[in-house]
Amino acid sequence: MKFDTRIFLWTITVPVSCSAFAPSSFLPAATPIDSMRMQSRIFPALRSTLLKDDIGTTRPTVVGEAKEQMQVPGMETDLMKGFTKSYLDDGFVFGLDGSGLERPKGKVASVVVEGDSLETTSQQIGIVSATFAGHFYFAANAIAQLFSQTDGNAELKAVAALGTVIASWILADFGSGVFHWAVDNYGNGRTPVMGSIIAAFQGHHSAPWTITYRGFCNNVWKLCIPFGIPTIAIISYLAGPENPMVTLFFAVFCAIEIMSQELHKWSHMTVKETPVWVNTLQDLGITIARVPHAKHHLAPYDGNYCIVSGICNEALDKSGFFRWMEHKIYEVNGVESNAWKLDPELREKTLQGQYRLQL
Repeated sequence: MKFDTRIFLWTITVPVSCSAFAPSSFLPAATPIDSMRMQSRIFPALRSTLLKDDIGTTRPTVVGEAKEQMQVPGMETDLMKGFTKSYLDDGFVFGLDGSGLERPKGKVASVVVEGDSLETTSQQIGIVSATFAGHFYFAANAIAQLFSQTDGNAELKAVAALGTVIASWILADFGSGVFHWAVDNYGNGRTPVMGSIIAAFQGHHSAPWTITYRGFCNNVWKLCIPFGIPTIAIISYLAGPENPMVTLFFAVFCAIEIMSQELHKWSHMTVKETPVWVNTLQDLGITIARVPHAKHHLAPYDGNYCIVSGICNEALDKSGFFRWMEHKIYEVNGVESNAWKLDPELREKTLQGQYRLQL
């Protein structure tokens, strides 16, 4: 099989290019005082609170003055009044204190992105249905093309197809980790194309159980944007009909990446809340289990990013892969990861080349 690694790298690095290398990353850095003055003009006297609606969902709204003032040497505290963040700003969740969002007490759903809802819409159902139908078409067509090239050895082609699907599942776990790391650590609600996804993933850390209140289509539809029909169509075109296994690989890969958010949801549900077959898949290590993923939800959220099966987590964290990536991005444009902002010691170790994560 002729496999073009450029296609694979293009698929999994789109989130990084949209977030870590967003246009705002290259703007001249403003001083803290300049930033505060600009914010105070745009967002006069705001404070983030949470209001509970009639279905038990808490939603952020802005009223009053800032709950916590940033302390900047040489600046009067009056200048700081009114400074807060929203889901459109960097670190709006990862700071938590003074970040513009409060942690609700108990298992209360919290929707952090304006316009988002826990209600499944017909539009979401349509997008998800069309996307999976498209992926099924590309996969089925690739299998048909593959068996048309059997040369009398159908069994070998069947084994190759099965191996391709298994490889896609494993690499989809790696891809989910890269994607999760990118949207957790870079960008905000203003990031082009990926803004709403970034805000949703980062907001997830303030109330992780919110995901369990979402229906299937409501939960996964956002991932149909980067991993949808246009993506697999382009890959299939570039691969050409003579390389059906490339199309098969990425059709399965993209479908699993979309499904990863549902597998992620299962890891936040109790054993009694999920069907027996889901618990079995987790026990077998086919899908991400509860305990391994719970490790990701410990500040500074610097590891265990893979959410398909989690099979790649240990290798990635022990090797320091994500710290190495963060260091390289910092060298290119000076943008720090959110994990660095939460843990200055992690930042210093990474800058010194100590990438390995202590498990």
